[in-house]
Amino acid sequence: MVSRPILIIDPEAQIEIDKAIEWYESAREGLGFEFYNYLEGYFKTLQQNEAYFQIKREPIFRELPLKRFPYVIIYEHTYEEIYIYSVFNTRKESGMNMEHGPAVPDY
Repeated sequence: MVSRPILIIDPEAQIEIDKAIEWYESAREGLGFEFYNYLEGYFKTLQQNEAYFQIKREPIFRELPLKRFPYVIIYEHTYEEIYIYSVFNTRKESGMNMEHGPAVPDY
């Protein structure tokens, strides 16, 4: 039987996630919860051990962009574990600070 790799979230990545949840929840009630559930779906996809996304930064870093929210998951994937280094706000680095927040997705 093939076991799923263990998902490990770096403490700094967890802070990024918590801040995003808090910001989205302040933007619209329930949106922080939606972001969390959406992100969890991506984590489950990674754990299915069938999803190896392209290495973006040598030697090991892979990136998985979220489609609905302006974030990218930066991670390392081995047979035993998936280590999440960052859940990165792509708008933040393009000059948008968190005071204005990330984009609120349309439905």
